[in-house]
Amino acid sequence: MDDLRTTLLTFSADDRKDFRQFIQRQRRKQKGRMDVRLCDLLLHQKEYATEELLARLYPEEPNAVAYYALRKRLMRHLTDYLLLRQRQQDATAASSVRSLLTLAQYLFEVSVPRLAWNTVRKAEKLARQNEQYQLLNTVYNLQIAQAGSKYADDLTDIIQRRNLNKKAADEEERANIADSLIRQRLREARVKGRAGESFDTILQDVLREYDLQEAFARRPALLYRLMSLARAAMLVRRDYLSFAPFVMRCYHLMEKRHGFQPAHREAQLGLLYMIAHSLYRTRRFRESVEYLERLRAVLEAGPKLQARELLARYTFLLAANYAFLRRNADSIRLLEDILRTPLTSRDQLTARLGLGFHYFAEGQFQKTNQILLAIGRTDHWCEQEMGVEWVLNRNMGEMLTQLELGNPDLALNRLRAIERLIKERFGPDGGGYAAVLYYLQLVRDIIDEPTLARAPAFAARAASIPSFVPLEQEDLQALSFYSWLQARIEGRPYYEVLLELAGASDTALVSQG
Repeated sequence: MDDLRTTLLTFSADDRKDFRQFIQRQRRKQKGRMDVRLCDLLLHQKEYATEELLARLYPEEPNAVAYYALRKRLMRHLTDYLLLRQRQQDATAASSVRSLLTLAQYLFEVSVPRLAWNTVRKAEKLARQNEQYQLLNTVYNLQIAQAGSKYADDLTDIIQRRNLNKKAADEEERANIADSLIRQRLREARVKGRAGESFDTILQDVLREYDLQEAFARRPALLYRLMSLARAAMLVRRDYLSFAPFVMRCYHLMEKRHGFQPAHREAQLGLLYMIAHSLYRTRRFRESVEYLERLRAVLEAGPKLQARELLARYTFLLAANYAFLRRNADSIRLLEDILRTPLTSRDQLTARLGLGFHYFAEGQFQKTNQILLAIGRTDHWCEQEMGVEWVLNRNMGEMLTQLELGNPDLALNRLRAIERLIKERFGPDGGGYAAVLYYLQLVRDIIDEPTLARAPAFAARAASIPSFVPLEQEDLQALSFYSWLQARIEGRPYYEVLLELAGASDTALVSQG
């Protein structure tokens, strides 16, 4: 895979046009520049091999040395373009501080000390307002180095400010380390699936090791770190019911006591997403949409680059909520639209599997089959990227789709593959996936004898499926599989049964709250 091409493909149509114009402005006299031609070839719908690129760029005599020099030049243009765009779209954040620092350093070097000190003070103020503690270290070190100037601040005051900032910067570094450690162990647990270890002990040990228990209450950015860690543990335990009120209480307490400044936008967005996601998981769909609307408002008020990064996750969660609010057609429209935009590989997989679910709910089984086939990745690749449960959900979706399409042999083949995966990975009894094996046996019986589902004895067997967690805490994708089985038993439309089961939980939770 060509990494340069992959990077360019993340650009929207407008970004591609702007980038080509940016390149052409660098050397206007060279019309039809070679680096523009290479950019166009890399952005072509077909991915050209190196030999094909050489032949198209140098038709008379392929020149590999010139080609690799051309790639380096295009990469430099790409870097310069992204830096310029970041400064234009994020005028209050780190890029502005770095620009002021660069200017101050130049002014010190060319002996313009008064302007240099005015500039470095502006950098300090901006960095402090935006809680750019690492950059503040650089600012203070530069001030200390230039403290001999008659325009300088008092050295003792500079050192005092530097030492106070150092504590905040150190807390942030420790929080970064703790966050990365937890995320790494979460990835390992996802590969193991439900058999993965509990994160409670790990969470406490890491916080204690890096002395972070008290630090999070003082700053929104660190509160967001703590909530991220707590959410990691919750995802493994599926303890959505206790996490939802916890994160909501923390968010509103921080909002009331300190508020969220522009410097805290990333933390605010992250917390709002956590709230919306946990409300969705606990069937409080309307409340989840309300928090997503608040998230969208903050998103639109911030930098475009930040909006683009979170927009996919926002869209996926909004589409999921709409499906349980009888707005499944809107869910389909949202996911079809976002699949026409540049997405990461993980977001592509999430969007396609989600869209397959929404098509299935509408009874559009041919479209479900097409979108699942369009994933085009092996189970092994998907497992490394998304985890074992995502692979199981995909395979079970394919199994039920083939059964609805009237292909029982294909459905049975997929069922056997799922059973094999679970038993090889988690043992003959399935470990934490024993309920899935039990469910698959019921599906196998329906494949063998379709009319069996309407028998009272079969309904009694389905009602005794062993639960890994209580039904109200179970993943909504797992609930959707159970709903399909219940729909077969009752002879009712699958989507209606799914809404009924999810809606019943929603009503109960609201009455309890």
